Amino acid sequence: MGGVVLTGSQNLLLSAVVSQSVAGRAGYAELLPLSYAEAGERAARLTLGEWIVTGGYPALYDRDVAHADWHAGDVATYVERDVRQISRVADLMLFQRFLRAMAARTGQLLNLNAVANDLGVAQTTAREWLGVLEASYVAFRLPPYHGNFGKRLVKTPKLYFHDTGLAAWLLGITDAEALAVRPMRGALFESMVVAEYLKYLRHLGLPYAPHFWRDNVGHEVDLLIERSGVLWPVEAKSGATFQREWLRPLHTWAHHAAGVRQGAPMLVTGVPGVFDAEGVVVANWRDALATLCPAPA
Repeated sequence: MGGVVLTGSQNLLLSAVVSQSVAGRAGYAELLPLSYAEAGERAARLTLGEWIVTGGYPALYDRDVAHADWHAGDVATYVERDVRQISRVADLMLFQRFLRAMAARTGQLLNLNAVANDLGVAQTTAREWLGVLEASYVAFRLPPYHGNFGKRLVKTPKLYFHDTGLAAWLLGITDAEALAVRPMRGALFESMVVAEYLKYLRHLGLPYAPHFWRDNVGHEVDLLIERSGVLWPVEAKSGATFQREWLRPLHTWAHHAAGVRQGAPMLVTGVPGVFDAEGVVVANWRDALATLCPAPA
C-alpha cells in the first residue's frame, strides 16, 4: 500500500523534520502553479493583463475568490508558517521586504549584493533567504547559456517568480488596468513566458533545462531552448502593436550563433495572430504558449 503526501509550498526533501532517506521508496513530483493550459476555460476568458495579475494558483480557479484577497492571505500564511519551518528567519517583517524586493527584480539579472545593501542585511542572509524562496517554489534562477560564439557572455543568472500573480500582488499591482501603466509590465510578461515553459518541462518530467543568452554589451534573448543539439531562441515583448525593433535581439543572436544548429526564432507578443517577420515567427501569447507548451496528447 502506498500514499500521497502534498506538502504545499514546503520542499519535503529539504525539510529538517525528514530524518530518514526515502531513496528507492518514493517518487517525487514538483507541482508548480497551474499553467495557462491547465487553468482551462476560466483562464481562457482572461485578457493578457488579467492572466498576469491573477496567476495560476489552483484555488483561484476552484472557487469564487478575489485574486488580490487570496494572494494577501497566501503571503501572510507563507511568511508566518512556511518560512518559519524552512528557515530560522528572526525578522519576518524584514523577510517580507526582501520578498517584495525580489518581486521588483523578476526578469532581471540577479544582484544579491544590491538587494542586501538596500535592505541592510548581510549578503549571506540574502543568499539564505533566496534559498528559502527557491525551496518553497516562489522563485527560481534561470542560468545563462555559456556556448562559445566568440563573444564574452554574462555568467549571472536571471531571477523569476514561478507565479506572476504573486509577483504582481507583491508590487501592488492588482488589476489589468494598473498593470497596463506600470513599468514592470514587460518584466512580468517575460516572467510569464519563461515560467510557463518551465512549468511545461516540470509537469511532464522532461529533463531539458532552459537558459537565456546575453553578451557583455547587453544583447539578450529571453529564453533559449535546447533539444537534441538544436537551439530555439524566444523573445518576449508585451506590446499589442508590432515594432520591427523587437526583432533585433533575435537577429543578433542568429548572427553570433551562426555556427550552431538553430531552430526557428519566435517572438511572443500581445499582437493578435501569428505571422512571419524577417524569418522570425511572431505569435500572440496564446498561440505561442500552445506551441511552446503543448498540452499532452
